[in-house]
Amino acid sequence: MSQIIALTNQKGGVGKTTSAVNLAAGLASLKHRVLLVDLDPQGHASMGSGIDKHGLDTSVLDVLLGDVAAEAVIKRKTPAGFDVLPSNGDLTAAEVELLSHEPREACLKNALLGVASTYDVVLIDCPPSLNMLTVNALTAADSVLIPLQCEFYALEGLSALLDTIEQIKQSVNPSLKVAGILRTMYDKRMSLTREVDKQLRDFFGDALLKTTIPRNIKVAEAPSYGLPVTQYARFSRGSQAYRVLAKEMIRRLSL
Repeated sequence: MSQIIALTNQKGGVGKTTSAVNLAAGLASLKHRVLLVDLDPQGHASMGSGIDKHGLDTSVLDVLLGDVAAEAVIKRKTPAGFDVLPSNGDLTAAEVELLSHEPREACLKNALLGVASTYDVVLIDCPPSLNMLTVNALTAADSVLIPLQCEFYALEGLSALLDTIEQIKQSVNPSLKVAGILRTMYDKRMSLTREVDKQLRDFFGDALLKTTIPRNIKVAEAPSYGLPVTQYARFSRGSQAYRVLAKEMIRRLSL
């Protein structure tokens, strides 16, 4: 049975899209059938997977609005071995366009009904805000993976996100759960990192993933080549960390 996992954090710059692309690549390398849904108007997950977002005839917006079936838009077998439902700037219109669709929070869930079962894992890269696109992702998802940078404002933003997840559970998706909290751009040499890390451990316990993603230049370089770091620099610290993350997620969610 397919697992749908939304990667979200309303704070930008925490490695959300990077984690979505590289987790997809890591799972695909372990022979899992993976679909990555790019639900961010910036289209960075599409670009980081080797897809030219400017050359798209149709995108995830057309799928959300019910104009085109998802299977007709999905790009098959990217260089890292996973499929992508791509996005571009057209998705900025979604907030207004979805107003005329009911139930508007379930457009993505309904759009994925015909394709999700053909994959082992569906990963959704959400926009860095708690808008209707994120609500659609949380409505469609079985679980949420929260990338988090160990910095001063991290806990405050995380609290707001957890409140939103609880609201979604109470209203439209009672089975939604937190799959884990992923620490990104991790540098244990910094005292602030160690301090926030301790607070996360004390407060969230087992929800905190064991895997950490280190600060690594190869992770930052890889998207400009349209590749996950697992393909761009296989033996880098960042690549190794995302491979470990894929294995931890398989164990945690019994994928």
